Amino acid sequence: MKILLTGANGYVGRRLLPELLNQGHEIICAVRDASRIGLAPETASLITIWEVDFLDEINFNNCPKDIDIAYFLIHSMSSSTESFDVMEVKTAENFNLYSKHMNVKQVIYLSGIVNDPNLSKHMLSRNNVEKILSSGKHHLTVLKAGIIVGSGSSSFEIIRDLCEKLPIMVTPRWVLTKTQPIAIRDVMKFLIGVQNRTDCFDEAFDIGGPNVITYKQMLQLYAKTRGIKLAIVTLPFMTPKLSSYWLYFVTSTSYKLAMNLVDSMKVEVICKDNRLQKMLDIKPISYVEAILLAFQKIEQNLVISSWKDSLTTSRFGTNLKNYIQIPKFGCLKDSKKIKISNPSQVLDNIWSIGGVKGWYYGNWMWQTRGMIDKLFGGVGLRRGRTSPTNLDNGDSLDFWRVLLADRENKRLLLFAEMRLPGEAWLEFRIDEDNYLHQIATFRPKGIFGRLYWYSMLPFHFFIFNGMIKRIAQSE
Repeated sequence: MKILLTGANGYVGRRLLPELLNQGHEIICAVRDASRIGLAPETASLITIWEVDFLDEINFNNCPKDIDIAYFLIHSMSSSTESFDVMEVKTAENFNLYSKHMNVKQVIYLSGIVNDPNLSKHMLSRNNVEKILSSGKHHLTVLKAGIIVGSGSSSFEIIRDLCEKLPIMVTPRWVLTKTQPIAIRDVMKFLIGVQNRTDCFDEAFDIGGPNVITYKQMLQLYAKTRGIKLAIVTLPFMTPKLSSYWLYFVTSTSYKLAMNLVDSMKVEVICKDNRLQKMLDIKPISYVEAILLAFQKIEQNLVISSWKDSLTTSRFGTNLKNYIQIPKFGCLKDSKKIKISNPSQVLDNIWSIGGVKGWYYGNWMWQTRGMIDKLFGGVGLRRGRTSPTNLDNGDSLDFWRVLLADRENKRLLLFAEMRLPGEAWLEFRIDEDNYLHQIATFRPKGIFGRLYWYSMLPFHFFIFNGMIKRIAQSE
């Protein structure tokens, strides 16, 4: 079959793509930025990439035709605390126009469970998107999931952050809300299982795991599974805003996502029926099994996708293309180079920077800068990196974003997403004469930008000198 995969760069989309390829389908990946697809050459050769932003004006140029199935995996919850619902409505309306032009037969939409009458803004938005998609000229199949648990999922990583960092946890009242988590591998089974099934056309199904538990029990079961001692004290007077700040400072989530998550966590997310399980003969695994499987992937460095790499976690939105060309004028620079003897090993060192490995020199200074950034509403260092050894265009890397990861040409270009009075780039490059170049570029905004740069020069002297020497080491 000919399948269109929207949200191909997202957490679920990147998991679904290899499953669809294994089935032998013809896949068209709809992405806003083709350079971010981040696939191995052998995999990229098997797909067609359609560069499109469903928030832009309709443009049928290069639009694929005669699509059998389209997966609608586009969500905007992380991008705004106020207007994400407006963005999602426009995206769905534009998608319908494209769907009609492409003659799509079936659309499969991954939504959220909306059985509680007191829906959050996030859930109301998902409901509205479903209504819009159902008005299209295609058959619609809606899969409604609650908390998705898997290596790299936002829910799993937030729970992991909380339990690993806080042996004593003071929590808001919403931790007593019931939910029905589902493993990412079971979500994949449902997404694939409803393909081209006429008994699933124009139907909506709840999908969930076998456990109906509270968020508090999710935390406790995680701690028990990991052998961590955890004490939880629930306070009734923590406001949604305080709860959002609590999540923001303790976990790697952005404040925007924390606000929307807290709003949703006050609502019970429980399946009403299990029809689809019986229809597809799927027996979902338990929450504890999902945790164990997630850690198997983490320990084997097999995490395929992470919510942190989504551009909705970027404070610069989706316009990274605007920053790929480092400006030449009006900039301040710190340029260093050093002769190396083993380019292959040095390249490995560059590709391993950040995350658990750290920044090779003065890690406490990087950590301090991350804490300051977090205090001022930035991303801080808690995003880390998805893989300890692999980098793709668009990946998050602590408080940087990967603009270009070109291993063949031995160049890594990072763009700063920390709070700054200006814009900053950090480049690593190995030339033909086996010199490692390390270039920090800063384009200041006004006098405060220049004052910031010059006030940081003493720290830059030690950090950048130490960093290039450590990276250049071949042992």
